Amino acid sequence: MDMGSLLHQFIQQMINGISLGSIYALIALGYTMIYGIIKLINFAHGDIYMVGAYLGFIATTYLGFGFLPAIIFAMLGAGLAGIIIERVAYRPMRNAPRIAILITAIGVSFFLEYTMMLIASPQPRTFPAIFEATVYHLGPLVVNSQQILILVSALVLMVALSYIVNKTKAGMAMRAVSFDADAAQLMGINVDKTISLTFALGSALAAAGGVLVGIYYNSIDPLMGMMPGMKAFIAAVLGGIGIIPGAMAGGLILGVVEALVSGFISSTFRDAASFAILILILLYKPTGLLGKNVREKV
Repeated sequence: MDMGSLLHQFIQQMINGISLGSIYALIALGYTMIYGIIKLINFAHGDIYMVGAYLGFIATTYLGFGFLPAIIFAMLGAGLAGIIIERVAYRPMRNAPRIAILITAIGVSFFLEYTMMLIASPQPRTFPAIFEATVYHLGPLVVNSQQILILVSALVLMVALSYIVNKTKAGMAMRAVSFDADAAQLMGINVDKTISLTFALGSALAAAGGVLVGIYYNSIDPLMGMMPGMKAFIAAVLGGIGIIPGAMAGGLILGVVEALVSGFISSTFRDAASFAILILILLYKPTGLLGKNVREKV
């Protein structure tokens, strides 16, 4: 293979990786927002992504919604699910030991997976084709409209989240609670309401990722959130968990790395590459690419 062909293949895999990484980034944002507020690794977050995919399936198959109404429906439904999960499962455990909260998160994950199996059956469902995928040839490169849709949707949602967090009163409250929940409460901020809003926003973003994956791969199942949820966690750690730009950067980097490994080595090693990145980042920069070392008094 000559140098020109290698370059074209490299760029093609980069395009594929950016599309995949956009999905990881949407899910990772939920991880990093929740950790930033209450220092909780919500391992049920990948299953919220699965719930969002099924809500999108219901909206398109049974309600006849198009893309935009379906994704809004899924985001609202998953946001409500996030609020309920926080209220029922996590709020009573807020002052419990970390290991108890972690076990609770794993329990919520299994509850969502097997409840969905009971409701929708374990069999994969075919996601309806909302629109025809148009293929664009840019010289030797191939880009389809679904990849463009995923990237544009992810960017719009990321910009909207950044605006909410940095420019609104709700975002100011979230940042205050993240910095010091007790001081924020003394200043009149409703901490419980702020944490619920954080869960709602994170869950809505994960649901959007689920709908986009359903459209792209045309298949959903109750266990579809397990591996993407783990990958999104790796992306959040890679960028610096608790840091919103870090989650975005980590998701895109992870997606590109996976695509390059699949294209130039073997798709068999794609998952191994992700977990190798996690090991390396924990060994050499545990605060993540955009994180800073913070001394903690004990």
